[in-house]
Amino acid sequence: MRQPGYQVIAAILVAAAVISAVFILSPARSSAGSLSTGIIGMFPKQTGEFAYADLKSARKFSWFPALRDQLLPGRFRQFEQFLTSAGVDPNAQVDELAWGGMPVSSGGSEEVMGIALGTFNPSATEDKFKQQKIPTVEFEGYHLYAYGSGGASSDILFVFLDSNTAAFGTRPALQKLIDVRMGGSESLLSNDRIFPLITEENGSGLVWAVLDQNYTHVAMQQLIPQASQFPQAAAIISRLHAMTINFDADSGLSARFQAVCDSVDDANLLSAGLQAGLMYRRYQEAQSNPDFARLLDSVQVQPSGDRLKVLASVSADQLNSLIRTRVFAVPM
Repeated sequence: MRQPGYQVIAAILVAAAVISAVFILSPARSSAGSLSTGIIGMFPKQTGEFAYADLKSARKFSWFPALRDQLLPGRFRQFEQFLTSAGVDPNAQVDELAWGGMPVSSGGSEEVMGIALGTFNPSATEDKFKQQKIPTVEFEGYHLYAYGSGGASSDILFVFLDSNTAAFGTRPALQKLIDVRMGGSESLLSNDRIFPLITEENGSGLVWAVLDQNYTHVAMQQLIPQASQFPQAAAIISRLHAMTINFDADSGLSARFQAVCDSVDDANLLSAGLQAGLMYRRYQEAQSNPDFARLLDSVQVQPSGDRLKVLASVSADQLNSLIRTRVFAVPM
């Protein structure tokens, strides 16, 4: 790639950092936590974005609360307050979280659903919901409690499946999840495009995520729209099959971003451009943002067959420094 393409590749690095930030905020099981196929199998086959996080382990790290506060959007803060008012403390009672997304083909917002694993008291919580006159939707014998009126497709609904499992999501997605659980529809286990990647990532990190081809393309279009200005970079990105993201932590954080390319040539070309872009971005940041520049020093780019892996490590001091500058903060 010629020099203008460096900016696109550098943007991919920033995109990876942004994606990492997004996934770190969510909850789940230990540094090598593994999600059972029983939980994965509750999600619909059409799920195109699937992620897992180990909140119980993440809470052990001193940097996690501040990072989480910067990343959590206002709407989900309100949803947490809604749960807290009913006696559910997400910060103490939710140990693991798995969540997924499905695009809406006819337009509109994405369908989102999730499963929270922990220790709950469904009867006590449901009594408080009733006392507060929380809107309820009845579906297949389940009581779905609504954050909002319960009538809008974008409303978030919540249901206990048992004392250790709670499900939530937009109404259409949550109903699909319940239908899968009852055996009425095919599950994510039969999705031969992303389930093998989920199997690869499961148990390998504190937080991990898998995006199918459509979600990978949408993510790249949103995060690096300027890629369309550079035909070679745009062509390679448009041929990506999937993306995986994985994070593990001890005193700091290690991240692995993997792109499943269309060919070995695409992986090698993307690797060359990414390494050039990394050097270019490092030079740009050296004067104005030395902490971020040092973070870029830790990034390794490793093509392997038709895959491209980007590896990075951040020390606790580097991470705390970045948090203090609010580099991860999202608009409210």
